[in-house]
Amino acid sequence: MDYIWVAVAFSCGFIAKQINLPPLVGYLAAGFGLHALGVEPDSSLETFAKLGVELLLFTIGLKLDVKNLFKTEIWAGAVGHMGSIVLLTTLISLFLGSIGLSYFVGLSWQAAALVGFAVSFSSTVFAVKVLEDRGELRARHGQVAIGILVIQDIAAVLFVSFATDKLPLWWALILLVLPMMTPIFHKILQRSGHGELLVLAGFFFAFTFGHLFEILGLEAHLGALIIGILLSNHAKAMELAKSMLRFKDLFLIGFFLSIGFTALPTLEMLIAALILAIILPIKAGLFLWWLTRLKLRSRTAFLTALSLANYSEFGLIVCSVSVMNQLLDKEWLVIMALGVAFSFVFSSLLNIQAHELYAQWNKIIRRFERPERLAEDQFARPENASVLVIGMGRVGTGAYDTLKVELNKKVCGIEVVKERVASLCAEDRNVIMADAEDPEFWQQVDLAPVQLILFSLPNYLDVLEVSKQIRLAEYVGKTAAVARYADEERELLAAGIDMVFNYYAKVGTGFAEQTVHLLEPKEEET
Repeated sequence: MDYIWVAVAFSCGFIAKQINLPPLVGYLAAGFGLHALGVEPDSSLETFAKLGVELLLFTIGLKLDVKNLFKTEIWAGAVGHMGSIVLLTTLISLFLGSIGLSYFVGLSWQAAALVGFAVSFSSTVFAVKVLEDRGELRARHGQVAIGILVIQDIAAVLFVSFATDKLPLWWALILLVLPMMTPIFHKILQRSGHGELLVLAGFFFAFTFGHLFEILGLEAHLGALIIGILLSNHAKAMELAKSMLRFKDLFLIGFFLSIGFTALPTLEMLIAALILAIILPIKAGLFLWWLTRLKLRSRTAFLTALSLANYSEFGLIVCSVSVMNQLLDKEWLVIMALGVAFSFVFSSLLNIQAHELYAQWNKIIRRFERPERLAEDQFARPENASVLVIGMGRVGTGAYDTLKVELNKKVCGIEVVKERVASLCAEDRNVIMADAEDPEFWQQVDLAPVQLILFSLPNYLDVLEVSKQIRLAEYVGKTAAVARYADEERELLAAGIDMVFNYYAKVGTGFAEQTVHLLEPKEEET
């Protein structure tokens, strides 16, 4: 990638961060700005964009439980919402055409339905980035959002295949043997160690299977997703996903930049794109309504809806294929590109304040909720615990064991990942599944016997949110948290956390305390 891309992308991303917007909004602005200045994209940008999406789908596969896709709230949520959006957008487009609005005039109902299909997709790239940044990819709403996105991705692949007559080659049937080869893939992963070879193994799997699917007439990103799923039940899957996180983010900068190079807009195109942006609250509202009809709790449905309140790169693909087949005018590709960019800005602003918005609109949003509860949405409560450990990863589990075994404290762990809860309970630990950022959870917990709450969450912003919730629940005990950096430590202390352990700064102290006994002089022989 040319130096100009790096310099402009960094500058715009840096400015966006200073005004509390995600850097990706800056990358989008950089793409449009470079295009407006007459800079021509080279092949390296397209390559970066393609590889970034493949790595993204690969890491999603590593964290995906395929069984989730067959849950009613996911497949029916995806299909029902897409059908509703296609119908609604078709009617709105035909109405706008009837009143003479540019680019909507002359749209047949089939063309209007294609526009509706294009805007029915939500961005996998954007949603996963937002959920990862908030540490909520494996929370209940994060898993629902990812499941819906995967269903949408499958719909996009089917559309591209049939609309372009690009059917898979007959010998693509060879891919059916991939699940039988999973033990071989697992052995390769196991023998790759923990260093740079593990990262390289991730690149190898993602790009090799992406290329294989492409050769067989399928989408490359589908191959990356499937090999990620096949590796997902390996013990090192999460380690691999974490080790590739920064590489994936770097490559995805190319994707966000490339959107700006689709085409330069006219004023009429901008107006049409703004109309698409105005429809976004309706898209989010339909997600909320549809998911609550499927018995999801209002909070889960609301946070899922905000994650998906955007348009997708697949919308661009649908428009591109439609233009190629003369089903839509070529201007719609530009309009859709602008709509995607506007939707990212809109969704960024919403998701920054997702939990605050739910707290403000709680009473209104809960009116959509049905009285029935799905099994996964039942509340468990900590019973007679004097210490709560929120977040039962390696740090939280270590803290739990120390308090339980060495100090003989009544401890209860709180964890949002279902599989981790089951594993810890099988090891005879007292752990319940709950989302600690959910105010309704704390409303049902008796905090009177609790003397100490430990936060071992990966994102310090989550700690700030949970500390706010327990204060609203009138908790009066002590709190402690872990932090990675000095500025996070200062912010947590300013928010009222009683003690913050910076484990990067203090790991040396802990190491010394554990080994100092080795320096004790040996007793002299008598």
